[in-house]
Parts: sequence; structure tokens; C-alpha cells
Amino acid sequence: MEILGASLRICVDDLDTAIPFYERLAGGRAMRSERGGVQVAAVGSFLLMSGPEAELELLRKVTATIAVKDVDEAQRLLTDLGAHVLAGPVPTPAGSMLLAMHPDGSVFEYVDHRS
Repeated sequence: MEILGASLRICVDDLDTAIPFYERLAGGRAMRSERGGVQVAAVGSFLLMSGPEAELELLRKVTATIAVKDVDEAQRLLTDLGAHVLAGPVPTPAGSMLLAMHPDGSVFEYVDHRS
């Protein structure tokens, strides 16, 4: 499995207030989207999220988002190593994703981006 990078997941009260700080810190512009009622902004290595507390409570349990070359390959390796796939793989607008719990109990989101 080829890991391409990672994003730090940060839940914020107000996305519009948080974005300028992270844009200046990361030296780039935010790319905004929405997932299940949660507003999301990707800024460099930061993934900012804001929305209903019930949704954020679940999202806070995910340690980080890991970009990989191929989510299906990641699923095979994770399973072989004793990780438990909690959700997915499922298609996304950019590729596919899965949630996996590592043997130590930490939860990560794995994503790939396909043309």
C-alpha cells in the first residue's frame, strides 16, 4: 500500500472564522465541500469540519485521513494486518474511502483519488 499523505482532522465551531487562520498557516486556499450536513474545508494538510454536534462526535473518533494510491489495496493489507474495516470501501465524488480500526483501537479514514 502506498501512502501519499495525511490530513489532520480538526472540528471547529465556525468554519468561516477558522478558514483564514489555516489558509495563512498553510499558505493555500481552502477547498470547501459538505458531507452529511457537515461543512468541510481542506486547507493544505488540515481538514476542518463544522456542523451538528451529533455528527462531529462521530468524526472526532477518526484520528486522521490517510491518502493512499488504492483503497482496495489498503483494505486487503489492513485486513491482513488485523485491522477491522468499519465502513466501506464506498465511492466518493473523487474516488473511494473506507474507515478502519487498527489493532490498537485507533480509527483512520483511508481515501484515494481517481481521475
